[in-house]
Amino acid sequence: MSVIDETKNKMTAVLEHLKIELKSIRTGRANPAMLDGITVEVYGSQMRIKELASVTSPESRQLVITPFDNHNKGPISKAIEKANLGVMPIVDGNLVRIKIPPMNEEMRKEMVKQCHKKREEAKVGIRNVRRDSNESARKQKTDGLIAEDIMKKLEKNIQELTDKYCKEADDLAAKKEIEVSTI
Repeated sequence: MSVIDETKNKMTAVLEHLKIELKSIRTGRANPAMLDGITVEVYGSQMRIKELASVTSPESRQLVITPFDNHNKGPISKAIEKANLGVMPIVDGNLVRIKIPPMNEEMRKEMVKQCHKKREEAKVGIRNVRRDSNESARKQKTDGLIAEDIMKKLEKNIQELTDKYCKEADDLAAKKEIEVSTI
């Protein structure tokens, strides 16, 4: 696999991770993806909520979690409380309900800060991939596998990819910020 292909794959992986991270940031609406990052201690191991239950949003301000195994509703409820999402789960028969309170201005600003933080983490990841790829290109040159001009061209292509992926990270975060800010 060429240095450029490897760079693209790694940078794409960083962006995919950013998309997952941004999904978990709360907006004004109930979104089942808010719970994607939460793990629950059941059966002697850590499992994600979506592996233990179906999560639906019957209304714009409510999530309903239906565990596949009825005994898991307590641990699911505790894990959601521990996750500190600013919501209180209510065990209701065989379900766990979560009422999503409307977001105030202060909470929206906090969510926008989280968007900025996730975006910066992604950009740092992209730049780390750039550094590793440039080192790989330089190593190929010192090993005599490629010529100086080819190395320079590789470095230029790697920088172009870095710029492209950083812009995509900015666009993803900006889109999420608009989503968070919309009342």
